[in-house]
Amino acid sequence: MKAIVYSSTGGIDVLRFVDRPVPEPGPGEVRVRVAVSGVNHSDWKGRRFGHRNGTLMFPEVIPHNDGSGVIDAVGAGVDRERIGQRVWVWEAAYKRPHGTAAEYSVVPSRQAVPLPPNVSFETGACLGLPAVAAHRCLLAGQKGPDRLGPGTLTGRTVLVAGGAGAVGHAAIQLGVWSGATVIATVSSEEKAKLARLAGAAHTVEYRSGTAEADIRAVAPDGVDLIVEVAATKNIDTAVEVLAPNGTIAAYGTEGDSVLAFPTKKVIGRNTRLQFVLVMTLPVAAKDLASADITRAAAEGALTVGEEAGLPIHRFPHPSTGEAQDTVEGGTLGKVVVEIGSLAG
Repeated sequence: MKAIVYSSTGGIDVLRFVDRPVPEPGPGEVRVRVAVSGVNHSDWKGRRFGHRNGTLMFPEVIPHNDGSGVIDAVGAGVDRERIGQRVWVWEAAYKRPHGTAAEYSVVPSRQAVPLPPNVSFETGACLGLPAVAAHRCLLAGQKGPDRLGPGTLTGRTVLVAGGAGAVGHAAIQLGVWSGATVIATVSSEEKAKLARLAGAAHTVEYRSGTAEADIRAVAPDGVDLIVEVAATKNIDTAVEVLAPNGTIAAYGTEGDSVLAFPTKKVIGRNTRLQFVLVMTLPVAAKDLASADITRAAAEGALTVGEEAGLPIHRFPHPSTGEAQDTVEGGTLGKVVVEIGSLAG
């Protein structure tokens, strides 16, 4: 099979497009013939900085956690009826050497989730880590539902910081699907348009100098939940616009620590600060997320593309390095690599 590999940390020059043996699935695993590979920030960061103390966990790594394709082989203990099943894949490269930047990828059976027939391989490759992170954030409220779905967030107001990003886009769509009123913060009118296409009822430019007042204008009693991309940078604004008994669910940060945290204020408001990292979530939380995400996609509530507020940037397999550079450069939208003939 053709695969992208690297054996040392560094820039995209460490990536090589090579031939490798087709892997065989072990017990409880399935082999996926990959159609599309999704690229996330964790992929280029792993390549550039390593996975453990600046080193790699394996002598050779095939990158990328997310993808989509068709199961073509199963290991012991997996129902052979899964062969031929269309799937979306997540966490393929977490503590494993072979991600989705190859023509075939082997993953635990539960991480190859059935892809509804009306959902494209491209959309499937765009779910994965961003949608799972968004799902967990939306369930972080103290009085939140046990799962997402139509009506489960009715009556709640959700603020999505960075509404034009991949996680922000998924949070908007999943929040709206579940009945929430969603406000998104953005840095430009272009990004505001994308957030509105995703379903945000209101957008606020966070660099305007009036962000707190603008959010309070549409949510005078405060927001119930904040899906936060920059926890350290935005903490002051978050505290000011959060309703009593509200939750800040932070999946990202800018900086290592909060220098001045308003402890007395947040204690008085019974504020909850929940941190989210997909890789270390409990297995049950990940399985719940994959089920809800699949249902949302099947119902047309979780979509990608320019018209859905998440532009797609496509790269051929040999240009995976350029794809990773595009993500690292902060491009607006989602980056995917077209791996096999199934992609079309």
